Amino acid sequence: MCRSIKTLRPPVLPEEATEEDIRAAALQYVRKVSGFRAPAAHNREVFDRAVDTIADATAELLAGLEVRGQPARKAG
Repeated sequence: MCRSIKTLRPPVLPEEATEEDIRAAALQYVRKVSGFRAPAAHNREVFDRAVDTIADATAELLAGLEVRGQPARKAG
């Protein structure tokens, strides 16, 4: 597991995760899975698309989670 990816849901993160937080976590995940810190030019498009897809899925997950009886947040 990527140790540099922090938990983004409350109460671990007291405030709502920002788009920047979500994208950073997605980037770390793609880097770990692909084994590339920065992809070669011929892999850039698929690398960037994976980061976008994972960031979108993460935002959807965080918006739908119920934490300790708190209502789910609306997806942005």
